[in-house]
Amino acid sequence: MLRQMSFTTRAIAMAATLALPTTLLAQADNRPVVVVFRFDNNSLGASRAEFEGVQAGMQDLLITDLAGNSKVRIVDRAHLNEILTEQKLSKDGQVDQATAIRVGKLLGAQYAITGGFMSDGKGRLRLTGRTIDMETSQIINPQTLDGKSDDVLTALSQLSAKVSSNMNLAPKPGAGKRVGDAGEAAKTAAPAQSGSPAAKTTAAPASNVEQYAKASTKPETMKVKLDAPALKLYSKGLDEMDKGNKAEAIKLFKQVQAQFKGFEPVERNLAKLGAA
Repeated sequence: MLRQMSFTTRAIAMAATLALPTTLLAQADNRPVVVVFRFDNNSLGASRAEFEGVQAGMQDLLITDLAGNSKVRIVDRAHLNEILTEQKLSKDGQVDQATAIRVGKLLGAQYAITGGFMSDGKGRLRLTGRTIDMETSQIINPQTLDGKSDDVLTALSQLSAKVSSNMNLAPKPGAGKRVGDAGEAAKTAAPAQSGSPAAKTTAAPASNVEQYAKASTKPETMKVKLDAPALKLYSKGLDEMDKGNKAEAIKLFKQVQAQFKGFEPVERNLAKLGAA
């Protein structure tokens, strides 16, 4: 009997030991969470129309690049849209600073990235990005980058590097919270501004979307020379996918894929739609 109990005890101890690394890994993932919002189109004249409708694509591709930084976790675009829709805070994914802070806290984020872009109609593109610290509500590390309007991805990649470079990546209170824990964050969220809908104090329901964006497995992804028309096609595909218009989204993604063979962001979304 003693020997049998000893074996059982040893078996339990061994099982606990095998389970320990996974538990510790889950607890240790306290990397800062970063949420990226759509950038504002500040272009003027004809160039404004040229770049109107590219916001979803720019957001998605900036998220793709930032997800390559192993020191942070970037909220997946689809998951962010789900929260915005559930909270009824934005119709087009663009938000003001106060709303960005409220949504960031609902997502358990430590930082939010917002910004804008401006095309001068002469082939030049200016990107501005800023990071909002969720703990202090202060804007930190504002960045401005000048690029070319026919090579948006290079400009986004450079902005991503600048935004990441001075970000304090030390773990902060609340790091590692899942959306399931966001109800507590919502209680401490900034109060709604006058005239804007109040954020709910309950977290959005869990869904089947990825919580965090995955890094690209193809280094060449951000080296594609993507111009405004191609970016607009990609953005429209994302918008249609968000609306649940699967056939139209696939059609638009296929058009981009025909121009840029092996472009991973398109392949990833076609796979989500079951059309890879």
